[in-house]
Amino acid sequence: MKPGEINHLIAITKTEHGMYLAESKTAEEKVLLPRKYVPNDLNPSDEIDVFLYRDSADRLIATTKTPKIMMHQIARLIVSDVGKIGAFVDWGLEKDLLLPYKEQTKKVEKGEEVLVALYLDKTGRLALTMNVYPYLESNSPYQKEDTVRGTVYQTSKNFGAFVAVDDRYSALIPKKELVRDLAVSEKVEARVIAVLEDGRLTLGLRKKSYEQIGEDAEKILEELKASGGSLPFNDKADPEKIREHFGMSKAEFKRALGKLYKERLIVIGEDSVSLTQK
Repeated sequence: MKPGEINHLIAITKTEHGMYLAESKTAEEKVLLPRKYVPNDLNPSDEIDVFLYRDSADRLIATTKTPKIMMHQIARLIVSDVGKIGAFVDWGLEKDLLLPYKEQTKKVEKGEEVLVALYLDKTGRLALTMNVYPYLESNSPYQKEDTVRGTVYQTSKNFGAFVAVDDRYSALIPKKELVRDLAVSEKVEARVIAVLEDGRLTLGLRKKSYEQIGEDAEKILEELKASGGSLPFNDKADPEKIREHFGMSKAEFKRALGKLYKERLIVIGEDSVSLTQK
């Protein structure tokens, strides 16, 4: 019998507590389908599809209810409570599922919606994890330059932000493409900048350069006007400071400066950029 999945079983014995089920009439292992879930027309020797999980006493038990998530699936679920060993998440059955602290890619709070996968822990119990990477697919239908939507499920200072596109497909926004900080569970819209050989997606948060340059130039102009006409940046400024202040890469910043300079709207100094009299 497989917990966390739909099992096709045979009704064996009916008792005051419900109906005992097994994989075959001769199988020794049996599981109880509580009386409240036993269909009125279910009799011994009949076959039935049930979902298996463990109850509050850690006993394998059957139900005809369908949970919001099954083994190795990914779903958005609501945190119902937070305890000493982790968070408890509503998955549509009587007993909430545990999301252990070690399986959280960020600290979660009661009432929060989280993207999780269902797995079987070392003790044989069903549990949830926010590290959904192993359960994501890599055969997405998306191509380069497509616009996609997804959920950030993990961030890394070295690699960037890991995203579940459509909460299903594996993707990464590389560190160099992160023009702003992203948080775990944040929903993002991004552009596919590459499809890797294994099918995983590489994403960027910004539009194509020829589409983005006008918006970037306008943003720099607004910043200049708000600061009195001058900023302590030029085309040789530190890339990290540019990203923090403008939300652009250095290359994007230089392209926007070049556009403004050609239009004679700015003057680029040794350590600053200023508005022209125009």
